[in-house]
Amino acid sequence: MTQLDVDDVLPQLTLEEKVSLVMGGDFWHTAAVERLGVPRVMVADGPHGLRMQPDEGDHAGIGGSLPATCFPPAAGLASSWDRGLLAEVGAALAHEAREQGVSVVLGPGVNIKRSPLCGRNFEYLSEDPHLAGELALALVQELQAGGVGTSVKHFAANNQEDDRLRVSAEVDERTLREIYLPAFERVVTGAQPWTVMCAYNKVNGTYASEHHWLLTEVLRGEWGFEGVVVSDWGAVHDRVAALAAGLDLEMPPQVGVSDTALLDAARSHRLPPEVLDLGARRVLELVRRAQPTLDAAGDTPASATRTEEHHALARRAAAASAVLLRNEGGLLPLDPDARGVVAVLGAFATEPRYQGAGSSQVSPTRVDVPLEELRAALPGAQVEHAAGFALDGEPDEALLTEARDLAARADTVVLCLGLPAAAESEGFDRTHLELPADQLALLDAVARVHDRVVVVLANGSVVRVSDWEHRVGAVLECWLGGQAAGGGLADLLTGRVTPAGKLAETVPLRLQDTPSYLAFPGDSQVVRYGEGLFVGYRGFDAREQEVSHPFGFGLSYTTFALAEPRVEVTGSVAGGDLDVVVRVAVTNTGERAGAEVVQLYVAAPDATVTRPQRELKGFDRVALQPGETGEAVLHLDQRSFSHWSELHRRWAVEAGDFVLHVGTSSRDLPHATTLHLDAPSLAAPLGPGSTLHEWLADDRGRTLLAELFEQQGGGGILADEHMVSVIGTMPLTTLAGFGTAGLDHAGLRGLVERLDR
Repeated sequence: MTQLDVDDVLPQLTLEEKVSLVMGGDFWHTAAVERLGVPRVMVADGPHGLRMQPDEGDHAGIGGSLPATCFPPAAGLASSWDRGLLAEVGAALAHEAREQGVSVVLGPGVNIKRSPLCGRNFEYLSEDPHLAGELALALVQELQAGGVGTSVKHFAANNQEDDRLRVSAEVDERTLREIYLPAFERVVTGAQPWTVMCAYNKVNGTYASEHHWLLTEVLRGEWGFEGVVVSDWGAVHDRVAALAAGLDLEMPPQVGVSDTALLDAARSHRLPPEVLDLGARRVLELVRRAQPTLDAAGDTPASATRTEEHHALARRAAAASAVLLRNEGGLLPLDPDARGVVAVLGAFATEPRYQGAGSSQVSPTRVDVPLEELRAALPGAQVEHAAGFALDGEPDEALLTEARDLAARADTVVLCLGLPAAAESEGFDRTHLELPADQLALLDAVARVHDRVVVVLANGSVVRVSDWEHRVGAVLECWLGGQAAGGGLADLLTGRVTPAGKLAETVPLRLQDTPSYLAFPGDSQVVRYGEGLFVGYRGFDAREQEVSHPFGFGLSYTTFALAEPRVEVTGSVAGGDLDVVVRVAVTNTGERAGAEVVQLYVAAPDATVTRPQRELKGFDRVALQPGETGEAVLHLDQRSFSHWSELHRRWAVEAGDFVLHVGTSSRDLPHATTLHLDAPSLAAPLGPGSTLHEWLADDRGRTLLAELFEQQGGGGILADEHMVSVIGTMPLTTLAGFGTAGLDHAGLRGLVERLDR
């Protein structure tokens, strides 16, 4: 196929053809223009596995996809804190996409986990924007290096499923800039994804699909995005307004509605021709980028060898995604040569839940069954199973009794619990954090008859553990582990793999403790982000709130020691080239190979604006053999110390001390290094509307004001600390109106004139 020449094709397009290009051809394809040799491009869901529908599929685009490797969803992959693993998954996704003729994979999702109740949290990476951005960047870079595009989604402030197609997320700009936009920004500036997908919801009253500030001013103007902005499926309400705002491609096309509106607007000159041309050009550029994949479609047919390689990767990913939350008395790992009875309880042991529901649901190439994998991993043991509960949640006393009796005669109990598929999905939010009542009843019954109980959790989002974890010996949070979750679990339980996962979201004691509790999911088609910056661990830390397990936490079968950090600083804030490198020696002091994730949090104790107590700004995963020492290298740039200044409407660094906290979770930070940064003043220019405090904080302003008060006989007022504290927040124009200390409006005008000289 001849390489598409966009500059040659664009002028030849008719008005109708341009309109067709910005609308899409059908549910999964862009529109073709056959007479000019413009082929159609196929897209497919695929945040954690390809979901390619060869035809139209069902009306909602959810069922009927071809088999593909189902990797752990984002909630699991993020808990690996492993950029290299995300890159490997990206490369595998690219290969499978090329095999199936898919040019753009619709993912990853980088929306922040504002509340643990969001029904789609299994598709999202973290409550922290730095972690989400870094991991998504690794996936996107490698996937696109394989010749397949990505679609970073859902832009922006899409943090709930309740009323998601209409709700307005009311959120201030600073919170958007510091919490909800940085992960998108990191991927856009670091990898130039082929597409960015707009969200369904409104942002401050305007649909994301029609949000010029988001789609054009920020995404393109500030971040330099060069690709296509595509709608989420069904997110377009006014195609003309959306195109004008910067939405290039509507999916799927609303034939007879959107095309009619665009044609009418173009013919009546309400839609400038250059706006339509720009949207069509961007879609043509996407087609041009996709041509190598289109040309090679079918040249690399799926092979059994590649399928097995990807399944093995999925197994490693499942093990890397798990977080060991509890391990009293070294209950884990189990001895792979053990004899005796191992009771494997729970319906999930034979009917595993390994992925979420909705548009990301993959048809796996195979599925590892936990019970079968554990039997293979413990050949000398008598591994027996009892369901204990039914997946439909209906109480079944006979199942519970059978499981309790098996537990009573076992040497060790592995209890497989979690959330059933009906509890969390795209399309609706959860209403609580509890495990199902029948599962809790089983746990209670087993804990009464056995003291060697290992709980294995399968869930896409946080569940409450505070009311039962003290009753069991070990808790392994496996999230939704993908099609090889069973094999990964067996590797972890028997010590073939040492757990190294860390929590990418806080596990609270209870739902009521979560920062967004009183403002989620909103009502009357509005949700107010009242917690502002204090999402996740930022909110728990600010309130000194006790949690079950903090952000970044995860146990291991081995132990590690972190040496004092070494800090190297180059550049300056004034020069805009500040660069800080923190090096930390890490030693595996235990008897097993393992990996530690070194985490760096920045605190700004001298800040004059509200800031979280500390924020994650760097991390590095170091794998070590027993006794081996390695080095974590953590890079901080100027942005790592910045806040979004609402006064100056830009990123800004305040002069003062910053504390670099280094450790292994947000609440295990044994090392702290103070770094002083000089920076240009952020004070606003003084004027009549500046407060007395602001004038006194400025050296020249204080001098001139003191001279004026002395001349008017009111000089003593500045020595009266109580009076200054009372009137300090008043603008000078107000004080002049009162005649305070002899100051009048004429005197204030003269004061400002002297200041400007």
